[in-house]
Amino acid sequence: MFETARSKRLHAAMAFGAALLLGSGSAFAQATLPDRPLRIMSGFAAGGSSDTLSRLIADAIGPILGHRVLVENRTGVNGVLAAAYVAQTPPDGSTIYQCSMSTLAITPQLQGANLPIDPGTETAPVANVALSSYGLFVSSAGPYRSIADVLAAARARPSQITFASPGTGSAQHLSGELMKSLARVDMTHVPYRGVAPALVDLLAGRIDFMIGNLGDATRQAQTGELRLLGIGDPSRSPVFPDAPRIADTVPGFDVTGWFGMCGHKDMPEALRQIWAGAIGRAMENAELRQRLQDLGFSPHFEGTADFTRRLAADRNTWREVIRTGGISAD
Repeated sequence: MFETARSKRLHAAMAFGAALLLGSGSAFAQATLPDRPLRIMSGFAAGGSSDTLSRLIADAIGPILGHRVLVENRTGVNGVLAAAYVAQTPPDGSTIYQCSMSTLAITPQLQGANLPIDPGTETAPVANVALSSYGLFVSSAGPYRSIADVLAAARARPSQITFASPGTGSAQHLSGELMKSLARVDMTHVPYRGVAPALVDLLAGRIDFMIGNLGDATRQAQTGELRLLGIGDPSRSPVFPDAPRIADTVPGFDVTGWFGMCGHKDMPEALRQIWAGAIGRAMENAELRQRLQDLGFSPHFEGTADFTRRLAADRNTWREVIRTGGISAD
């Protein structure tokens, strides 16, 4: 979709390579990606935010890198299975994965987590691609017109109001737990294997609400199938500028998700920077940025160093939520 004519692709690849050589020294001059299709692993179900973003980025960076970039889905354990797959591949730069806040900042810190790897130590940040406001969604056919309505129902029927997430320990799950703690209400978490099946039950009214990335349910909210009751961070969404903030009803609620790319912890720094440089170049593409915005994302490139700092800060934030709530892995 984002590919240009052959001459433009070659020009972009040559310009990108020249920038690396001029700006990064002999180590980058010697660094090359394997001469075969590259891969981005998506740890969540097809049709969700991770999968959609991964495919957009793959299409955009292929011409820059001069390689075909494929997307493969390895679902399970909030993206950790995709991370584990990458950790077991050779650190030759051929394979990276779409890493989310859930995968790196939350799941490894859950009490009693029994994971194949710790993504925080066995993989390494490459670059951040986008931020995502979180929103509280309900079925338009349901009774809730405001967040206050949801909380009133939870107080009237303790533990009977349900909220969905793509899995225990996901950012969506902990966002619900954060709301429970701040609002002092008792609600029941219902985990699913990915965003798509959770949305099916939300649309059907089998679940009361879901706090998720705007990108997960923008289309359904725009068509009127779902009702967006509030935004989870202080900013206003350009897609839903009139949506209130959750913090207006639940003071202290502030959640901003992110979607980045990570690779093997032993991937040479030079190769990490080739991937990061290509992603940065791709994010200058106005069409790509618009597509991301249309899906509910906020395009926001961060290089390796800045992305690493963001990850460290979020790990501290969610560690406290997990400790306070006594949240454990299933």
